[in-house]
Amino acid sequence: MRHPQAKRLGALLLAAFALSAEAAGPHAYVPNEKSGSVSIIDVATDRRVGEIAVGKRPRGNATDGRLLYLTEAEGGLLLVVDPEARRVVRSVPLGKSPEGIGVSADGRLLAAAVEADNSVVLFEAASVRELARIRVEGKNPEHAVFSPDGRWLYVSAEDAEQVDVVDVALRRQVASIAVGKRPRGIVFTPDGRRAYVACEIAGKVYAIDVAERKVLAAIPAGQFPNGVVAHPDGRRVFVSNGRDGTVMVIDTASNAVVGSAAVGKRPWNMALTPDGGKLYVANGRSNSVSVIDTGSLKTLAEVEVGESPWGVSIR
Repeated sequence: MRHPQAKRLGALLLAAFALSAEAAGPHAYVPNEKSGSVSIIDVATDRRVGEIAVGKRPRGNATDGRLLYLTEAEGGLLLVVDPEARRVVRSVPLGKSPEGIGVSADGRLLAAAVEADNSVVLFEAASVRELARIRVEGKNPEHAVFSPDGRWLYVSAEDAEQVDVVDVALRRQVASIAVGKRPRGIVFTPDGRRAYVACEIAGKVYAIDVAERKVLAAIPAGQFPNGVVAHPDGRRVFVSNGRDGTVMVIDTASNAVVGSAAVGKRPWNMALTPDGGKLYVANGRSNSVSVIDTGSLKTLAEVEVGESPWGVSIR
């Protein structure tokens, strides 16, 4: 007969193993604007495994692979979240109505778009020290995205028909590129040669030559295109169409739409797993995340999260 102490030890070891397996990840982190929380999804099982309370109206989200960074609209804050401890470990003033946040590929810099003063705030990630507050021309900036080499920041503005280009080293805007009405999501291809910008009111996605700073193609999309992500192989770009409840696929060689998948209501911002095999789509009016197989474009799961999910980060 097994000794009771041995049984207890075995149970403790099993529990510790389960916790370490969960911590190993990867996990998808979903800020819920109206719930004031971040939902955690286990990417292996596509099940929600926890919630982190983060304050009011979390919006923009990004990760450096270790910490999670959020903008919090109610208090005008940058929040630093430790996903393992499941708590906010630091908050830093940003300004009124912050939106998207980006992390440089090397994890050294953060950039947050602040609507109220038409600026992008640049931070040193390790210390969360503000390095510069950079004014941009476009009104109501929504996303600030680093190029893969960290040289440029592309900034979209809701109330403009342009993408503003910020030189990160000079810490100032150096150009703007004309696109369609209400530019939203931006993504660079992994090689940094192109950027794709979803313009909501125009109903198009604009492919930009980064070196030439010119539009190569205006690609017809569904209604209210918004979120944009690029596959790690650079061959496909995925775009959420908010009013249609779909995600469409653009072939980057031809800049043609080559497929689509149905998702929830008002799909917003998205994230891909590191291998590009699965796409996680925040559905703002379904209070869910759709999980899509990027090869077959089949829905693998529909995961219930908090109220008004804004986007997804995966680490």
